[in-house]
Amino acid sequence: MRTFTTLDEVADAVGQELGTSDWLTIEQERVDQFADATGDHQWIHVDVERAASGPFGGTIAHGYLTLSLIPWLGAQVFALDTPGAKLNYGVNRVRFPHPVRVGSKVRDTVSVKEVTDLSSGKQLVLGHVIEIDGQDKPACVAETVVLLLP
Repeated sequence: MRTFTTLDEVADAVGQELGTSDWLTIEQERVDQFADATGDHQWIHVDVERAASGPFGGTIAHGYLTLSLIPWLGAQVFALDTPGAKLNYGVNRVRFPHPVRVGSKVRDTVSVKEVTDLSSGKQLVLGHVIEIDGQDKPACVAETVVLLLP
């Protein structure tokens, strides 16, 4: 795991791939809990019997569930042990090129896309590619934005 201790170290990492997380198996229980938390109980996510005869041959994870794993998976790749606050600022772009079937394994490869100086600190844009074990297309491609305040 890569640990950044200064804002200059973060800025020096622009264009670098930081690494890849461990694999995480997406289980039905996690999908059901996400459905309960968000109120999204669409059958393709939670009805195992109906989804078995559906377009993916089984239940699939919510796209937003996959996106929500970025902080946890990313924490296996890098740490921002810099002084000051780290604030999630948003997401520039998110795409879900391939569904994640329940029982599949996913992992996140993280890169530093850009660091911008702000009057209050720095804005960090991270690239995330969440791949699915055995699939050519990724589950999620996203750019997250973090504010690093001194």
